[in-house]
Amino acid sequence: MHLPRALLSGLIATVTASGLAVSSSTAADRGHTRTREAMESLVERGGAPGALAQIEDGAGAWSGSAGTADYATDRPRLARDRFRIGSLTKPFVATVLLQLESEGVLRLDDPVRRWLPDLRLGAYGGGGGSGRGVTVRQLLGHTSGIPDYTTDPVLRRTYFGPHFLARRWRSHTPRELVERALSRPPLFRPGAHWSYSNSNYLLAGMVIERATGHSYATEIERRVLRPLKLRDTSLPGTSPRIPGQHGREYSTLFAAGAHPPVRDITSLNPSLAGASGEMISSGRDLVRFVRALVTGRLLPPRQLAEMKTTRKADSTDRYGLGLTERTLSCGVTVWGHEGTIHGSLTAAFSTPDGTHTAAFNLNGDWSQGTAGLVEAEFCD
Repeated sequence: MHLPRALLSGLIATVTASGLAVSSSTAADRGHTRTREAMESLVERGGAPGALAQIEDGAGAWSGSAGTADYATDRPRLARDRFRIGSLTKPFVATVLLQLESEGVLRLDDPVRRWLPDLRLGAYGGGGGSGRGVTVRQLLGHTSGIPDYTTDPVLRRTYFGPHFLARRWRSHTPRELVERALSRPPLFRPGAHWSYSNSNYLLAGMVIERATGHSYATEIERRVLRPLKLRDTSLPGTSPRIPGQHGREYSTLFAAGAHPPVRDITSLNPSLAGASGEMISSGRDLVRFVRALVTGRLLPPRQLAEMKTTRKADSTDRYGLGLTERTLSCGVTVWGHEGTIHGSLTAAFSTPDGTHTAAFNLNGDWSQGTAGLVEAEFCD
């Protein structure tokens, strides 16, 4: 089996007692021993099929993996594997809207109804005592008060349980999905609080299309993917395929219980996520994107400052406009985003100066998540 040079130079595969490939001896870890150990723990004790890491810091580039990319063949995860990145799509969408703001095409404080007048915004559009209504800024910062469409009871029964297997290839439109959220009462007055909602980014994608005359996918490709040469990154639309080199992605379909069945759900129609989470990428591309974003290669200083103007989200995170500011247990602050979609958990974070950037992926959606990997890497 041919292995990419980046993997061969930083990783010597061994096999554990469980039969799963894990990253090599500490001699090859180049300062990432805690990260390797955290990856192995997620596989051996956390139950994740496999973990993948791509790091770039002062010592250069390092790739590590643990577990398997494919239960059927036991192939190890490879440095150039592509995977679904879920909500890590959001910083790409936010970047496009902030670029449009810098060009004078729109303003962050534009009411959403200005760009989407034909959408029935109801209580969100300026009536019912809500003033000017939800703004573009509030969409990007999750302060709109619009409920998350993925919490709709009917949708959850259909797509977040066993019924998903029969519905996984169905196509959805952003309007169809967002109307599920807009039919429900606001969570709060726009701007009053913070609440993560995928509905916000479906609307953000629709605003991009109305403002430019092109789909958000076209604008992301033109403004971000091509300039940064992110050749592993794509917006599949309704295609169920992961193009190029990739492993399998697994899900328990969010079932309760100690040992729920694990399903291969690699093939799915990502239009259920749309602008809130449809993208596919690789560790290498995510490192390049996040580093470019936080260091100002993609946005002028004023727009980057807007993106980094945050409000509290939870005990460790503050959220800006499509970007998370996280303070780790060791006091280090990093910027980036996490992403979840059926079968895949992803995270990409960087120090503010871009000198230390890391991307992680788990090809299973039921494990402990990526937070421990971020801690292990940046607090080593």
